[in-house]
Amino acid sequence: MRAQDLATPYPTVEMGTSAMDAARLLAGQNLPGLIVIDDAGHPATILPGTQVLRMAIPSYCQEDPALARVIDEAAADLFLRNVGDRTVAELLPRERRELPVVSPDATVLEIAAVMARSHSPLVAVTGKGGDLLGAITLDALLDRMLGT
Repeated sequence: MRAQDLATPYPTVEMGTSAMDAARLLAGQNLPGLIVIDDAGHPATILPGTQVLRMAIPSYCQEDPALARVIDEAAADLFLRNVGDRTVAELLPRERRELPVVSPDATVLEIAAVMARSHSPLVAVTGKGGDLLGAITLDALLDRMLGT
């Protein structure tokens, strides 16, 4: 089986998309991450859902999760509002990682290798010229590899 057989249409966001809109898209469709596209509509990077959380959670709670216990539940439920007016560009890690992208003829093992190497739960499938054809999630890849 090749990437073109596993790829499915996948939502994208732009660098200027609001962080809250990105978070709503992640939650609303149970996505592991989002494909961020450039001005030409080509994949530029992957925004993992964990990166959205990272920007929303106070740094002191990230450094010492035990400190999160001192925040009452009502306040803890509102922590995502900390992303405020930020954009997707502001949520991205400072150091750019390898773009997890494969060609339509990539094998299941090649897809798995790219996911593992890039630590991404999502791989973009691109055609000639870098056009986005779809994406493959870790869940879909594991289902295929396990035969479920």
